[in-house]
Amino acid sequence: MTRGSDMTQWLSSEQQAAWRELVTVMTRMPAALDTQLQRDSGLTHFEYFVLSALSEAPERRLQLSVLAARANASLSRLSHVVTKLEKAGWVRRASIVGARGSLAVLTDAGYDKVVEAAPGHVATVRALLFDGLDDAQVRELLALGTAMVTQLDKGIAGGAGKA
Repeated sequence: MTRGSDMTQWLSSEQQAAWRELVTVMTRMPAALDTQLQRDSGLTHFEYFVLSALSEAPERRLQLSVLAARANASLSRLSHVVTKLEKAGWVRRASIVGARGSLAVLTDAGYDKVVEAAPGHVATVRALLFDGLDDAQVRELLALGTAMVTQLDKGIAGGAGKA
């Protein structure tokens, strides 16, 4: 795929193959996780991730902007999901005394929900990913994931992928 005056630095065959495998994982993994969680717990993977993050936070509460960053989501997307979780009785919002913004607070019912959903979710993550990897591959996956997130953040900060 070369054009005479094109200065594009095309992917090598190996890079192209690796990219296609990564795209397959990025596409199929979220769908499989959503399917299991919706079937077994009535949650999307994103909703589960938000509840889980709150369950692990001190006092089961996080500022919405911090929670959005942890969930890799825009504040508006997170706010929409928190509203849905509020209606279910799993999260409540609380104001921050003397500061702007608000907190998302996991309710006891929300904690029970994430505890109920966790075993099935973990079993699915194991079946979809970790059961096929040995300890050395898990360490490699961690190193690769860390490197990819670092490069992703660097690229986004540099303007790549922005409108």
